[in-house]
Amino acid sequence: MADQISQNIARDHMVDSQIRPNHVHDTRVISAMRALPREAFAPAGSFAYADADIPLGQGRYLVNPMVTARLAQLVLQSNPAHALVVGAGSGYLAAVLGAAGVAVVALEEETRLDTGALAQFGTNVEAVTGPLAAGWPAGGPYDAIVIEGAVPEISKAFAAQLVPGGRVIAVIAEAEGPGAVGRVVVAEASGTGFAEVEQFDVTPRLLPQFRRAPAFAF
Repeated sequence: MADQISQNIARDHMVDSQIRPNHVHDTRVISAMRALPREAFAPAGSFAYADADIPLGQGRYLVNPMVTARLAQLVLQSNPAHALVVGAGSGYLAAVLGAAGVAVVALEEETRLDTGALAQFGTNVEAVTGPLAAGWPAGGPYDAIVIEGAVPEISKAFAAQLVPGGRVIAVIAEAEGPGAVGRVVVAEASGTGFAEVEQFDVTPRLLPQFRRAPAFAF
């Protein structure tokens, strides 16, 4: 009981010190993140409410609360009914969007998605497995697609999975580590690619499945 009270206090502190002061005003996001137990989506023993990305293994991370909240807010700006989360990891962002009333498809590669927390807390969320760069056409079309992790570019396969006027929210970056900067963009399909509008910068965590193959020099 004492541990649960401590987690509840930490969750409220996360919302009041990391989320609300950092340009997050959507009450759906705030309510969802105040209600959902982030610790259920984090590895045992980790500091689930810290202002930090939490390693999940194999180069993957549970993105820090502030970035999670701002990504969710961008998704919700267009009031989507149906969204795809690519690289859903432990499922926390998908659960936040589901709690905000969106019907969510959470895509991960085989064995990567821990569905335990989603099964208990993932209201409105369907977990599926498949190659991340291919998206999930079977569940589309989507009003919004959000990529949870940085990518060098948005996969063109996503354009065909959006409704007309649908949007992709992504972090664009070529590298990670000290000094690396990722650009959070909102993108709409345009011709053979995407028209991107920059929103804010973040410290990027590259999705291994989207890394560019190294170029050979002769």
